Amino acid sequence: MLNAPYAGFSDAADDFAYGSSHDVSGLRMKVSIFADRPHLRDQMREDAEGAGFRLAQASPIAHLLSGEAMPLGDVVLLDCPVVDGEVLAALSRLDLRAGHTGAALVVSTSVDALDDVFGCLDQSDPQILVNPSRAERLIALGQVMARMPAKRVRELSDEDRMVLLRLTEQVTQIGERLNTLTPGMSGAATQATPAQNNAAFRFDGIAKDPAGDKLVNAPRPQMPDPRMVRRIIRQRQMRARFFDGDLFADPAWDMLLDLTAAHVEKAKVSVTSLCIASSVPPTTALRWIGQMTEAGLLKRIEDESDRRRAFITLTDKAADAMAGYFADLGNSASRAV
Repeated sequence: MLNAPYAGFSDAADDFAYGSSHDVSGLRMKVSIFADRPHLRDQMREDAEGAGFRLAQASPIAHLLSGEAMPLGDVVLLDCPVVDGEVLAALSRLDLRAGHTGAALVVSTSVDALDDVFGCLDQSDPQILVNPSRAERLIALGQVMARMPAKRVRELSDEDRMVLLRLTEQVTQIGERLNTLTPGMSGAATQATPAQNNAAFRFDGIAKDPAGDKLVNAPRPQMPDPRMVRRIIRQRQMRARFFDGDLFADPAWDMLLDLTAAHVEKAKVSVTSLCIASSVPPTTALRWIGQMTEAGLLKRIEDESDRRRAFITLTDKAADAMAGYFADLGNSASRAV
């Protein structure tokens, strides 16, 4: 019997979440869970096992600092809404272990702790969720399954590969269905994902010769006046006073505008600040930041005065692309929205 908010799923989803008829023991991933709140550990274990993962361990965060830490397994789920010195030490150690072993790391935190958590995790390419719902955790687990290393997938039989594909699709579908059943999650459920928009991030920083098809290196234009860019940002934000903000959600462009202004102002932009600039929920913004970083638009830079902190900035290619865009707009740039 499914507990709320799982009630109402189709029979196929029920069969999958609570015991598929397929024998998938050879491809089930092991998951380690670390959370200080017992009820949340139980909930995360239920969701992970329901999604087809095998439990390796479920422990408080302090267990990460013990001298008898068990192997992490394939996936690590960790919850740290509040951070202190001990939690930061545990995060740093976990980040190094996950980076070394290749374990997939899914970390949930709060807006207040986001910058500290982000600063600690620079080796493991984690998924970071901010105040996530159970649905968002399931979607993150589905993404982990979809990223199973190609070598491991090739070692599976054709039948097992089909089972894995079905499991991955159903975990994601369950998460998306939960989104529609959870109050306040409708916006996140309808947001386009970075993966769906990946092609929009691809660029090669070259221009065509107007006289022909020959490709030439484009001259580097000047960056725009940051006051104009800030004015455009304010104009875009004003739309939310009259319309539903989700109607105009364009996180990639909003973040590029904010980082363009900061680039010229020589200002540092924290990950929390950039999430706010995106005008979408923090977890959604973090997915976009990860995808844009992977696409070569954004990069992470460490704080030279505090190695525990990190900031986000434009790459040189992205800065050149933004400069070229505003140069092409010319005098009409000040009227852009």
